[in-house]
Amino acid sequence: MSDKITHYSVFINGEWLNPLKRDSFEVQNPATNETFATVTACSIEDVQLALETSKKAQIGWHLTPAQTRANYLFELCNKLKEKKEYFASLIVKEQGKTYIEALGEVDDTIRYMWYAAEAGRRIQGAVFPSDNPNERLEIHKVPYGVTVALCAFNFPLALIGRKLGPALVTGNSIILKPHELTPITTSEFCKLVEEVDIPRGVVNMIVTKDTDAASLLVKSPITKLISLTGSTDAGRAMYRLAADNITGLILELGGKAPFIVLDDADIDKAVEAAVISRFANCGQVCICNEMVMVDERIADEFTDKLIKRVQQIKVGNPFDTSVNMGPNVSSVGLERVHELVQFDVANGAELRMGGNRPEGKIYEKGNWYAPTVLTNIKNDSATAKQELFSPILPIMKINGFDEAMSITNAKEEGLSAYLFTNNYKLHQKAIDQLEVGTIFINKQIVGYIQGYHSGHKTSGIGGEDGIYGIDQFLQKRTVYLDYSN
Repeated sequence: MSDKITHYSVFINGEWLNPLKRDSFEVQNPATNETFATVTACSIEDVQLALETSKKAQIGWHLTPAQTRANYLFELCNKLKEKKEYFASLIVKEQGKTYIEALGEVDDTIRYMWYAAEAGRRIQGAVFPSDNPNERLEIHKVPYGVTVALCAFNFPLALIGRKLGPALVTGNSIILKPHELTPITTSEFCKLVEEVDIPRGVVNMIVTKDTDAASLLVKSPITKLISLTGSTDAGRAMYRLAADNITGLILELGGKAPFIVLDDADIDKAVEAAVISRFANCGQVCICNEMVMVDERIADEFTDKLIKRVQQIKVGNPFDTSVNMGPNVSSVGLERVHELVQFDVANGAELRMGGNRPEGKIYEKGNWYAPTVLTNIKNDSATAKQELFSPILPIMKINGFDEAMSITNAKEEGLSAYLFTNNYKLHQKAIDQLEVGTIFINKQIVGYIQGYHSGHKTSGIGGEDGIYGIDQFLQKRTVYLDYSN
């Protein structure tokens, strides 16, 4: 890929907006903080155009047979397969994950959209007995209409696949709004939309830093469904902005996943899972291991082994296939969590490794942070209370499962949790009583396309993936049909 600065435009109603008539903003490579791209910035008028053309296009798209809609998605998947390495390189440059992780993200995106396309022939309602003769009682599933997809920066392509696939196959049109830190993958994806000739306006794209323009996407009465992946604060803002129109919401929000290790666990397996589940994508995964709670009877052994494993992580140029971890996408996010680490250390936490920018010329520029492990963490420690979204792992000692569950359920978040124990009774107790949307039992971080990704409490409403995720993009319409004379 060239080192020159490339401009990426925005796609609305099947056309690319003229960048000469609009402002643009810069996109930095998180490994160097150097500008490598610019992106057209949408005005409030552009947002209105996207909304209106999405509404117009959705009417015809809804009436298009579901399998025809699915065939467009299959074509998109095939186009993405052809350009897998190209998209992986884009993801590395704008998001910072390693090239190996980026290749995996492209594969995941294809799987998400392919699975959604396969649902084209499986959208089903129901027929129930009527109370009267010569009547039918039917429940039909119908699209919402214009869907707005607000995508986070940690998976700039996969989040498109998770939202666009289900939205389109169920008959909705969609407006994609990537995070301003990672917009170029979306722009390039829209070139594929153009190539497969999806009808104009069915897929639109908005990029903006203008608060009023962004708010219009949510506040407009044209918008019928919002799918957001983002922070809990962003979710609260969506609730407020969508309230007047009672707009449908799918919110996948912040988490604070505990990684619970009990005294009968397979320690080596738990260590490996804890490291992978914390440091994947530089810790920027909402369901990542955010804090270890380890039984005090095995805490020292577990921690020693974990530190040795973390020391094996190679941090560096994300295009180097021997590297395990690249930079964080956001310098602002790193500054926040570095302050949390410093605060905890000043208040009794022990910094076992990391805690700052790695040493070396390659790390002088960019959003780098060394893999970090903190011990002597308490329940009220800053790193135990706030979502970190970074390569920082606090470790807390506990006395058994009940204490871990009590701490977990007292948190406002309820996205995910990990549990390592061979006690099958505790497996069942966790399933019954842990107040989270996803539980990994003796399992590292994973996300299958046929699963369901959702949060409880302040971690969200609705969800994505699998048959339940596709159903989130459909409303139910009840029909009472009297065919008597």
